[in-house]
Formats: sequence, structure tokens, C-alpha cells
Amino acid sequence: MAANVRKSIPHLMMLVYVVIILAPFLFILFSSFKSSNIEIAAHPFGLPDKWVFDNYKEAWVKAKINVYFFNSLYLAVSAAVVGVLMAAATSFALTRMKFKRTSAAIYQFVLIGMLIPGNVLFIAQYLLVTDLHILNTHWSLFLPYTAGALPFSVLLIAAFMRAIPNELEEAAIVDGMGVLRMFAQVILPLTVPALVTVFIVNFLGNWNEYLLSFFFISKDALRTLPTGMVQFRDAFQMNYALVCTGIVFSVVPVLVIYMFLQRKIIEGLTAGSVKG
Repeated sequence: MAANVRKSIPHLMMLVYVVIILAPFLFILFSSFKSSNIEIAAHPFGLPDKWVFDNYKEAWVKAKINVYFFNSLYLAVSAAVVGVLMAAATSFALTRMKFKRTSAAIYQFVLIGMLIPGNVLFIAQYLLVTDLHILNTHWSLFLPYTAGALPFSVLLIAAFMRAIPNELEEAAIVDGMGVLRMFAQVILPLTVPALVTVFIVNFLGNWNEYLLSFFFISKDALRTLPTGMVQFRDAFQMNYALVCTGIVFSVVPVLVIYMFLQRKIIEGLTAGSVKG
């Protein structure tokens, strides 16, 4: 009996943790369908008396959530895709090509970027985008997003590539493949788990980024969702249902990605760490 109780304690603790995590989201979700602040205050965790779907239409169109949403979406996706390709090419050069002693030095130099907190670079980044005359454009976010993700991306992908047998490259060379074709047709397909993991991690980081987008973008039409939500909150702070609706729009994509791709994230991280 005592053994069964000890075994059930971790499950009970995990259940309590899940409830604590889900409670705020359920409050936001149910509140987004309610008709008034009075109803939200009276039954914060209860189901709506009447499901008001117009809240989502009003938030999506009138409050410009659609503009902020798609700005964040294409910036997060494009920066993550370019970052993955650049990291894969860098990892291939450092792990599969020989630079005598310099490849190891370059690899260590790239990883130094992981030791520098992103906020420390803010002033330098601001001065750089100002000198490049790209302030108040999406380029001012795309370039830092892409470059900032490279150290971790190279670390993970390089660890995965090191485990690929050299015999595959030798066979590709015998078949007459060049470096670019071997990279695209042999190495990249074998590195898909790491590539997917890096893409997801970078996408989520870009999607949730706030500091750079707040200071680098002042035009309302170019704002991303995190900074747009601040404007949305200030405009509708007395309408809690609409504020909750905006929060749902910002949270749901992240939950969907984790729900369907969490296994890919774990596989990529685990495989890379073991093989490296």
C-alpha cells in the first residue's frame, strides 16, 4: 500500500502542475466568449451564459489583430527558415569539411554568441539598424532574429552532423556529386530531426520577441503581435472580453505547434545530444 502511495505522488504532483498551468488559459479562453465584464467577474472560470463569437471578429478586424498576427507570422517563419539554412550550411562546413586547425576555432567563435545575453547587444543593434537606414522596417527585426539564433542552431545541427558516417560522403564523391549537391541530397535529409527542432525553437523565439520589435518598429502597420497587443490592451482595457480574445490569438499558434510537434522537438534535442 505504501509503495503504491509513493508511486502515485509524482503523478499527483504532475496533475496539480497541469491544473496550475491550464487554469489561466481556461480563464482567458472562457472570458473571450463572454458578453460583459460583469459576467467575467461573476463566473471567472465558468462557461459563458451565451457564447459570443463576435468578440473574435471584432478583435481580428476592427482591432487590427489580423495585421499584427500576419506580421509576426511571416517574420517568425522567414527568419527561422533562413536561420536554419544558414546554420546547416555553417555546420556542414565546420564538421564535414577540413580547414586544418581553423575549423575548431571558428566553431568555438560561433558558440561564444551563446554566452552573450541578447539584451546586452540592444544598443549595438539599434545603432547598426540606424546606420543601415532600416529602422522602422521589418529588416530591422529579420536580421537580428536570424543572426541571434545562429549559435544555438549551429551547436545542435553540428552535433547531429558529426554522427553521420564518412562512408556516405565517400560514396557520394564516387558517384560524382559535388559539394553543394552532396550537402543538399545526402547531408540535409539525414539531419531533418535537428533541422525541425531548430526551426521550431527559432520560430517560437521570434514569435514571442518583444524588446526589439517595440523599439525598432513604431509604424502601426508593421507591428508584430507582442507589441500590437500592448496597443490593443490600451485601446480596449475596459473590455476584458476583447482583451482576452487578443491573448487567445497570440497563444493558440504556440499551443498548436507544441501539441503537434513536441515529439519532434524532443527527438531532435535528444538525438543531437546523444550523437554529439
